[in-house]
Amino acid sequence: MISITVTALVFGVIFLAELPDKTALAGLVLGTRYRASYVFAGVAAAFTLHVVLAVAAGSVLTLLPHQIVQAVTGVLFLGGAAVLLLKKDDGEEDIRQPENQSFWKVAGTGFMLILVAEFGDLTQIMTANLAARYDNPLSVGLGAVLALWAVAGLGIVGGKALMKRVPLTLITRIAALLMLALGVWSLWEAVA
Repeated sequence: MISITVTALVFGVIFLAELPDKTALAGLVLGTRYRASYVFAGVAAAFTLHVVLAVAAGSVLTLLPHQIVQAVTGVLFLGGAAVLLLKKDDGEEDIRQPENQSFWKVAGTGFMLILVAEFGDLTQIMTANLAARYDNPLSVGLGAVLALWAVAGLGIVGGKALMKRVPLTLITRIAALLMLALGVWSLWEAVA
């Protein structure tokens, strides 16, 4: 059964963590060069695959004793918060342009770019942690995939306008604070 609370929490955490990521900028660049719907189809498919893998990994963690899972996810959330707070902007990635504008070439470029760039990324690890924490794979997967699709859509269609209005550092700090809170909460539950 889907929990709206878990889905909403996961959506918020993943959305904020993914906004400052360079893959959102890559989606923006692809969206300015190609038909947005083609780019989104490829990017959305790659993010869906990443969420399925992350939720599966997190679901396996639920087989461990509850206190160990809480402690591990707490440490990983704290590590994720540290990564967000300490990461430096390394600029845009070089994106190759497909030779034509066909659906398969453009969607394939978006899919491969996200598939490679996001594998083992912070949001994939966070999704696995959330799946382990809440033991509700459907709600976690739904929240994560909707958040990633929303960020991709924003990046493809209107990323420049958002980044002009909301400083990237503010978005990153909010995501880090949410992860810090989840980390402390998970550790508290592991000890309590």
